[in-house]
Amino acid sequence: MTQLPDEYQAAELRNKAVDQLKEDGTIVSPGVEAAMRKVPRHLAVPKASLDDAYSTYNAVVTQEDERGNHTSSVSAPQIQAMQLEQAGIRPGDNVLEIGTNGPNAAYLAELAGPTGQVTTVDIDPAPAARAERFLAETGYTGVTVVVADAEDGYAKHAPYDAIVVTAGAWDIPPAWIEQLKDDGRLVAPLRINGLSRTYGFVRQDDHLLATSAHVCGFVPVQGAGSHAQQVMQLPGDKGVTLHFDEGPPANPSLLEGVLDTDRAETWTGVTVASQEPIGTLQMYLAAHVPTYCSMSIDSDLATGKIGPTGLGFSMVAIDGANFGYIVVRRDAEKKTAEFGFHAFGPDGEAFAERLASIVRAWGRDYRGGPGPRIAVYPAGTPDDRITGDRIIDKEHSRISISWPVA
Repeated sequence: MTQLPDEYQAAELRNKAVDQLKEDGTIVSPGVEAAMRKVPRHLAVPKASLDDAYSTYNAVVTQEDERGNHTSSVSAPQIQAMQLEQAGIRPGDNVLEIGTNGPNAAYLAELAGPTGQVTTVDIDPAPAARAERFLAETGYTGVTVVVADAEDGYAKHAPYDAIVVTAGAWDIPPAWIEQLKDDGRLVAPLRINGLSRTYGFVRQDDHLLATSAHVCGFVPVQGAGSHAQQVMQLPGDKGVTLHFDEGPPANPSLLEGVLDTDRAETWTGVTVASQEPIGTLQMYLAAHVPTYCSMSIDSDLATGKIGPTGLGFSMVAIDGANFGYIVVRRDAEKKTAEFGFHAFGPDGEAFAERLASIVRAWGRDYRGGPGPRIAVYPAGTPDDRITGDRIIDKEHSRISISWPVA
């Protein structure tokens, strides 16, 4: 039986996905549109149905570990288009892709054109082999596929006009900056205080300045750049686990007995509509509360002292012996929600009010604004060379966060 009908259906679904991405504003440039209409991404995921291969907003998982964790995937067309727009690839560009799946390297090759060069690197031989087969099958034989830990970039083909990272990173290693040309672009999903955004950066001398940021989710980086969250059980409740991305409090023992204190409750007066984006609120809280972390609750083991948060995420702050977390209450028709805080500890009431004041500041000054300005400096950069409201130190970098008023 001929495969032509499947190819016609694939083209139809591919064009439908691109039309959706143009309509929602993800695709804005003719080059990205043309590349995504041309590359037959379904050939990279032969076990998936055509509908799944061209699902606009869903990734296709291609590999899992023994515990069921996703270790490789072909990202959703939305995420790929988002990063391609951030990267601004031009004809003749020399591009490095970190984390390979095949279709994205083909998109980059389309954008860089016959005078450009694309190198795609993956630490795992399996996705690299799948990518190599896909690129050969679809005619993108000029793309170089390399198996290596890209923590050190790929110096052989540097310097690059653009580096596109398709795995979730906790830090920006020096090579990713050093192997960029000045004014070169780095697109990377970077985790800051547990919150992932794909950032579009531009190199300025020895540091990076972010020019765009979008909420995203990616399979995490493996190898030398991997970073596991630290977890801690909340003292007094076996069902409550705290997850720290930037490190636990200096003295966790101060939380012993914290749930034996009265629970304070404070409401902020800040309400949001049911579909209103709150990504900037999440980042503002994470950047301004003391010892930020997230919380997961096992309802079968929890004591019930931690009240329902009413949210799909649980943002937590710890200050010495005080513990607080954000909650919401919705109106009767569930069209709006007001933010509040519960807090425990010797200064629980004051701590809840202190946290509430941070949300009120966001609502007053930053809500609806452009979000934070992010800059990435090498580790060891003196404070007087860095501007920003908050500096987060990682192994290889110092991340500056500042907030322009809306």
